[in-house]
Order: sequence, then structure tokens, then C-alpha cells
Amino acid sequence: MSFLAHPAEDRSAGTTLEAPAAGRHLLAGGTADDYRNSVTAGVGRVAARIAATERPFTGITPDRLAPAVDRIDLDRPLQDSTAALDELEEVYLRDAVYFHHPRYVAHLNCPVVIPAVVGEAVLSAVNSSLDTWDQSAGGTLIERRLVDWTTQRIGLGRAADGVFTSGGTQSNLQALLLAREEACRLAQKNSPTALRTSEILPRLRILASECSHFSITKSATLLGLGADAVISVPGDRNRRMQTVALTHELERCRRDGLIPMAVVATAGTTDFGSIDPLPEIAGLCEQYGTWMHVDAAYGCGLLVSRRRHLLNGIEHADSVTVDYHKSFFQPVSSSALLVRDTTTLRHATYHADYLNPERSAARIPNQVDKSMQTTRRFDALKLWMTLRVMGPEGIGELFDTVIDRTAEAWRMLGDDPRFEVVTEPQLSTLVFRYLPAGGAGAISPVLCDRANLHAREALFASGEAVVAGTVVDGRHYLKFTLLNPHTTLHDLTVVLDLLAGHASGYLANQARPDLSGPRAG
Repeated sequence: MSFLAHPAEDRSAGTTLEAPAAGRHLLAGGTADDYRNSVTAGVGRVAARIAATERPFTGITPDRLAPAVDRIDLDRPLQDSTAALDELEEVYLRDAVYFHHPRYVAHLNCPVVIPAVVGEAVLSAVNSSLDTWDQSAGGTLIERRLVDWTTQRIGLGRAADGVFTSGGTQSNLQALLLAREEACRLAQKNSPTALRTSEILPRLRILASECSHFSITKSATLLGLGADAVISVPGDRNRRMQTVALTHELERCRRDGLIPMAVVATAGTTDFGSIDPLPEIAGLCEQYGTWMHVDAAYGCGLLVSRRRHLLNGIEHADSVTVDYHKSFFQPVSSSALLVRDTTTLRHATYHADYLNPERSAARIPNQVDKSMQTTRRFDALKLWMTLRVMGPEGIGELFDTVIDRTAEAWRMLGDDPRFEVVTEPQLSTLVFRYLPAGGAGAISPVLCDRANLHAREALFASGEAVVAGTVVDGRHYLKFTLLNPHTTLHDLTVVLDLLAGHASGYLANQARPDLSGPRAG
């Protein structure tokens, strides 16, 4: 059958136009069976690979894998999905890092729930673009309904609104864009003399915890404020922002004629999973007339958790970042920016006559009016399918499970003399390091750093498990980030034993005398 149900006609010449040969690869009415067969074959490959995966990684190195990719001639197509999938096995599927494996405990990557994967398949095939109503229709309404559902869970009020984004970095950038514009507007409104924006921008400051995400500083740079516009507020021993220090910095800004355009509170820091004291920060933001942004990219799963109280105070925020592709177990990408006042989203609004003319703004729901993006995927469908199949309680149960497991692991590490833990976790992240017999004082800090760095690298090279690393107070540490409910204490015990073995082996080699003899000059 032709890939077109009805071949096109060139009416001026009275002839039927032949479809190009490549047209058989287009998804259309006449190729629906090919689509079904090709996708089924692809799903079968992935399902077989996931079922057979015995470790999260193969240990492949870039120099070993790169030649296989480099020798593929992209100008000579295989013309067959089966052959392309065979090739993909070699260059991707075989050596991918598999987040579904219980001994992947590195970054904020989650195993994904099946209803969301079904949603991914649907949205990719239909290929709606969520910028305008005439490109998405029902997709627009589904995204808006999910935004309303999330703002209600947060408690932002009736005037709240939001939009889906590509991830937490984009959400934070847009939130700070809105904060910048609101700060400029208020400064001009309250000034006895006419102020130009160029006079205000150098005075703007963003206050964030020393443990906040790097995207805050990156956003300040992209917004023309510069990295120096971000004031780092110290954290306490639990790595939560110190409100006394925040008060001091807000007072200093006022004294020095600076404008605190935003305070960024974090609900789930990347390294420690710590949650800043949101009620106290909200009170200070109200007192000083400062925009409050909550980066809940990690901690947003608490919205459906039995630990919802840990987010108390988030309802006072002016803007909130949520990453469903972290603690809601969604495929990347699935994120959103939520705001208390829908009118603030106007700072991201631009009208184009061909797309979203201003004359239709009041009548037609065009999501591009709220977004920094134009063409945008229907990522909201994944969350919609998840809620319709599992419900919020199902998602919350998964997140609570990994938080419970992390608490158990913290107690286990506390009883293990081989390791030192930085702080008790609030969410599902543990930061720790290996210590030799005799404790930290038994070897130099530099050698201890090297042992922990080696342990992580050697474990990754083996493929037996994947852990993360970070720096705390200038020293190198290891990190567990648990987002897999199937990870057991036994899994973590095995990983700890492997880490200790690699670290102790490294130290033993360093202590061994060099028997190679003098080298020739």
C-alpha cells in the first residue's frame, strides 16, 4: 500500500504526483502497520535488555566505545529498522547506564513508571506542539489541568498558574527572570525620580543557600546580572539555610542600597537532600518585600507523600520549581514552573502575528504566552497517564519507600567504622566517605581524598554499581542518591563493601615500598 491513502494530484497538469520513496518512513494512515511493527520491535529490544541487565553499567570507556560510533557512515542508511536496532545494540543499548538497576545510586535519576512510558510513546507519535491551541488542542487543556492540580497541592491560591519546562534549570531561570522584572518594576514605581532599568540591574541581588543548585548562579549570568549578584548564605550543620545569616544579608543589602530581587529557598538540595526552613524564609521575604522562589526540583515528590509537612511554608512562595522527572518517577523531561500570580508570567510573553497574535490572547489558550520556549513537547501527558493509572498516592508510596530506605542506610553507615557520614538525611541522599582503620587522623587528608576518588572511579569502571561524589568543606566524599524503591539494604551493603575494598586496596598500594629500583637517567 502507498504511504498516502490518497495520492496527491497536480491539478494544473492533470497528473498524479508520486510520493517520494522516503515517504514510506513517514507515520501516516497508510503506514500505521509499519509503525506498529517497528515500535513493537524496538520495545521488545529494550524490554529484553532491561530484563537481562545484571549490573547498571558495563564499565565501557569513551576511548573503547567511540570507534564503534565513529565508524558508522551516516550518509549510508541501513534502510531497515531491524538492522538499525542491531547496530544500536552495539553503540548504545549494550553499554547504557541503566537507572532501573537497584545498584545505580548516583544522581537524581529515577526508574520510570510504565504509565508514563506509555504516555511518552503516544506523545512522540502524535507529536503535538504545546505552544498554541491550534497545534495541540486537548494537550493544552491537559497541561493546564496538571498545572492547576500541582498549584493546588502546593497551596498557591486561586490566581496561581504555571507552565511545563524542560527541567529545573529552565524553571529556575524563568522564575528569576520574573523576579528580576518585578524587582525593576517596583523599584521604578517606588523611586521619587525616574529610574532607567540600566540603573537598577547592577543593584539587584539574589540570595541563596551555599548548597543551592548551580543553575541559580548560571541564571544570574544569563540574565545579565553576573555571578557576583548571587549572595551565598551559609547553611547550618544539617546543610539548611541559616535564617539569621539570611537576615544579616538582607539588612546589608538595604544598608548598601542594593535590591534583594529574590531569595531562593531549596526544598531538597542536590548534595544533601536538605530542606531550607521555608516558613521562616517566607516571613523574611514578606518583611523585606522580596520575591520568594522555592527550588523543589528534588523535593516535589513530598507533595504526594505522607511527609507533606516537610514542605510547610512552600505555599507562601511567589514561584516554585518542580521536576516530575525526579521524585514523580517520570521520564526526562517533565518539569514545571509554578507561580502564585498568573499576571507575572506576562514577563515571558511575546506576540507574533503568525503564531499568537495579541488580538486572540483573551480568547485562545496559547501556552507559548507563558513559556520561554516556542515549540514544546507534550511532556505533561506522561504525568497525566501516571495519575490516571496509579494516582498520587501510588507515586507518594514510591518516594516514601526510598526515603525510608535512606534512613535505614544512614543508621547502617553510622554503625560502620569504615565510613563517616556528613549529616542525617531528610530525603533520599547520603553523603559519606571511607576512612581507614584509625579514622581520619591515620592518613593525610589528601591521601584520604585520593582513596575515595579512586574507590568511586574503580567501582564505575567495574560496572558493579554506580555512586556519585561531591566536595564537602574542601574534602572529597561519596554520595548515594536513592530513587529506586527496589534498592534494598543488601544492595547498599554490597556497594559499601565494594567501595571499602577499592579504597583500602588503593591505600595498601600507596603504602607498599617502591621495589622498581633506580631508574636509568
